[in-house]
Amino acid sequence: MLIQRIAVGEIKLPLKVPFKTALRTVTDVHDLVLIIETDTGHQGYGEAPATAVITGDLLGSMRAALALIAPRLLGRDLLDFNALLATVHQSVVHHSSLKAALEIALYDLRAQQFGVPLYQLLGGGTPRLKTDITISVNDSATMVQDCLRAVAEGFDALKIKVGGRTWREDVDSTLAIYRAVGPHVALRLDANQGWTPKQAVQVIQALEAAGVALEFVEQPVKAGDVAGLKFVTDHTLTPILADEAVFSVTDALHILATQSADIINIKLMKTGGISQAIEVANLTKRHHRTCMIGCMLESGISVTAAAHFAVAHADVVTLIDLDGPQLCQGSAITGGLNMDGPWISLSDAPGLGITAVHGLTDVQQY
Repeated sequence: MLIQRIAVGEIKLPLKVPFKTALRTVTDVHDLVLIIETDTGHQGYGEAPATAVITGDLLGSMRAALALIAPRLLGRDLLDFNALLATVHQSVVHHSSLKAALEIALYDLRAQQFGVPLYQLLGGGTPRLKTDITISVNDSATMVQDCLRAVAEGFDALKIKVGGRTWREDVDSTLAIYRAVGPHVALRLDANQGWTPKQAVQVIQALEAAGVALEFVEQPVKAGDVAGLKFVTDHTLTPILADEAVFSVTDALHILATQSADIINIKLMKTGGISQAIEVANLTKRHHRTCMIGCMLESGISVTAAAHFAVAHADVVTLIDLDGPQLCQGSAITGGLNMDGPWISLSDAPGLGITAVHGLTDVQQY
């Protein structure tokens, strides 16, 4: 199975409601899509969002980097799989989302080559997951209504966006949500780096004192402030999850060795794909900690890949935050994961099980 051509295009899907965090407001998913085709007619699919405020990736910069990488992959044999992954990672620095898209497409083809779904290639498991859903930061009344709507749709875990306003507003919104949905719905707060360490402790301790048992608080402080992250972890009872602070295996090791967080959030767009995500998961397991699998604003292509990864590493990936496709109006793919409310199921089709991508624009071929 030889790599014959690589195509790149873009998809744009409007969101059901604007996605608002402490870092940004977004109204649609606008992602890069890669299709790697072999001489046997097989196609592998990958996807990369342009998340400049987190990964630094832009659609234009990813296309420019692909122009360097793609010629180095053409004509190569899928049997030389590890060398192909090395080429992806060594051809340029940074560009973690583009590397993730290339890796996802290559893993898709690799699993097709063996005639098995990707999760089986990665280690097996039960192809069914339950995800939370994200609630954007807004005024308290709007957030409460959004939460009640999500609960009515079957979601029993809500990831509440906070930060970017006064700490008292974050406390008041969370209390209002807790009173509205009750104690049987898991609440996960995501500050997206929106607090100082002292503000984070104030918010979390105030909620703890009010009897709100949060499942975790995600990335309360700036990504580079590991000492501040540890301060929050050491001064609260609520589990603390490191997200933007962990891109690489080195980042994860630093967080785990210093006990600066209780949980590690793996996103394929941060790790540069599946191969390093596996390393982060294995490292976290060796430190007797657990992981969450998350996503950026992504459609069904890369979220399908993340779901396959999570299924194969269910012993350490115990929290699921793969709601990207649920936030979109419609889908750009045929095949792939199936979402029914909070439930994600994967088929037994080879690879990712994706057979087509619709609505591609600005297509370029190598």
